[in-house]
Parts: sequence; C-alpha cells; structure tokens
Amino acid sequence: MRTALLFATSIILFACKEKAQKLPEVILLEHPAILTQEFVYEMENALTPECHASTVEVSNDVVIASWFGGTEEKNKDVGIWISRKVNDKWSTPTEIVNGVQDENTRYPCWNPVLFKPKGEPLYLFYKVGPSPQEWWGLYMTSKDDGKTWSDPIELPKGILGPIKNQPIQLTDGTILSPSSLETKSGDWTIHLETSSDLGKTWSSSGPLNNPNKFGAIQPVVLNYGDGKLQLLSRTKNDVVSQNWSNDYGKTWDTMQATSLPNPNSGIDGVTLKDGRQFLVYNPTGENWGDRVPLSIGLSTDGKNWKRVLDLEPLRETTDKEGEEYSYPTVIQAEDGMIHVVYTWNRKTVKYIVLNPKKL
Repeated sequence: MRTALLFATSIILFACKEKAQKLPEVILLEHPAILTQEFVYEMENALTPECHASTVEVSNDVVIASWFGGTEEKNKDVGIWISRKVNDKWSTPTEIVNGVQDENTRYPCWNPVLFKPKGEPLYLFYKVGPSPQEWWGLYMTSKDDGKTWSDPIELPKGILGPIKNQPIQLTDGTILSPSSLETKSGDWTIHLETSSDLGKTWSSSGPLNNPNKFGAIQPVVLNYGDGKLQLLSRTKNDVVSQNWSNDYGKTWDTMQATSLPNPNSGIDGVTLKDGRQFLVYNPTGENWGDRVPLSIGLSTDGKNWKRVLDLEPLRETTDKEGEEYSYPTVIQAEDGMIHVVYTWNRKTVKYIVLNPKKL
C-alpha cells in the first residue's frame, strides 16, 4: 500500500506541473475492509492529459487495468491504454490500440471492458467512432495475461459488445453481455447480448426499456442464482433503474425505478460469493453530472440497499462542478477480494482492493 506521503507528493508535483488547475486533496481512507488504495499511475507521470472509463480484471494473479486516454474525451487522439500489476508494481501505461482507420481518418476510442471467461484468453472489448451514437464494437484477446494482444476484431453488425460493464458467465458457459444504444434522436435503450459459444456468435435481446419513460444505458448484470437476474442501469431520470428476469435472461420484466439515486453517471456492481450484491455508484441524483461522492452500496435482495462506505467522500473544498470520481468497475477475484477502479478527476485511475468479509 502506498503511503500518505507518496500521495501528497504526487499532488504537489502535479500541481506544480499544471499550475492552472487546482486539484483536490487525495483522501486516504481508514477502514478495516480496505487492503490497497493507490493510483495506477502517478499524475506527474501521466502520458495523456485526461483519462476515463477504466476497467479491471485479474488473470493468473496479474491485475490488468485499462482505460481510454488522450487530450479529452471525444478527441481523435483518444486511444485505449493498459497497465499490469506484477509483483505489487504497476507497469508504465501503454497505448495498445487507437482509432486510426487510414492515413486520413482517425476516430476516438471509448469504454474498454476487460473480461476473462473461464478457461479462455483475456478479452478486451472497446468501441471506436466519432460519438456514442455512431460507434461500433471491437475486441482483442490476450493469451499472456495482458502482456501482448491479438489484432482487433470487429463485432458483428448490430452487436456493440459490453458498453461499460463486464459480462457475466453462467454455469453452463453462456455469456451475458450488458449493452445499450444511444441514437441520434436522443433515445437511450439497454439490451443484453448473449453468446453460447464463448463469443463466436452473438444474439441481442432487443430494447428492454421504453426510452420515453426511462432513458437508460450502461446496465450491470447481477446474478441471484436459479435463473434470477437483475439489470441495474444508469438513467436520465435521477435514479438507477432495474429489470428482473427469472429465466436466465431469456425474458425481462418492465423497467422500474430503484431507491438508488443516479446523477446520470455510470455505475457497476457484482454478485459476491457470499450472495450479497455489491454496487459502486454516485449517491446523488438531483444534479446531472454530479459525480462526487463515490460510494459502495450492499444489498441481499437487490431492492433494499445500504450505503456502507464512501470511497471518495465530500471534501470541505469540494467543487462539484470540477471534481469527478466516477465510472467505476468492480470485480471479485478468485481469492474473494474485491477490486475497484474508477476515474479520479480524469487525471488518473484510482485502484482499491477490499476484503468483503469486513464490509
């Protein structure tokens, strides 16, 4: 675990480098569940001015993190970056793919999603295109825990891949990939993409919400067992929405509101080995884009949630227009520990490891 001095030093150095921007203090949390809290890379060593939409996976005890980075989201120079944690040390971030189409055309990259099916190579899904309304889905695979990657493969027409959050794999091997669509007319809809042959072919559920009632994207899949699944989604409606299935995702009920607020910001969650549902979210809903604090919620039934810990609490000097702790990704590794990554003010990726037995 890195020390408070190291965090403070990184802030001072970065502030000197970019005097025009006053960055908020780094808060080191004191909680028995927290095993690690650190940056994937220090801000003074950043290779891009901004980063966002990080993802994390553990493959053969190697922790791999990925994100998109460049001058600013939507800019053509935004590519997909990766760092690997081996022997308790993060590697220097490397851009592994970009959106170059030909010598005259380059598009930004978006929302990488790491995923490792059982017994299969590590997958990295991502999107390329001028905007979320026009992007398309691709993926690459790695057989050496993220050290090297295959050439990009474009997903079939009509399949976008996981939009922000990881797929889940059922006991029979079926992969359920949470996806969504944003149209030029402004409609937001979620859907589920399913593969029964380890990603060789895919089918889509079609829209699972009426965009006139809920504008929803970026769903999370939670698995209660015996075919019972829940989708939680980011919405334009100031709340996290939900859909339920009792047949392994073949059919879904009508989208409804949960009790969880949502400021139109990404969420992520995972079903823990002990049966609890674990969610990372911004617990605000009154202001669009209000992405502080960033918190953990726990539930046993997916309906009643308890906010148990703020990973990024409000600071005395919090500027809600300027600060952002958002777009979390969470997994539970084979050893039971929970790994979380998220955007830290678009300047770096924060990484936290938690022991769920102490939450």
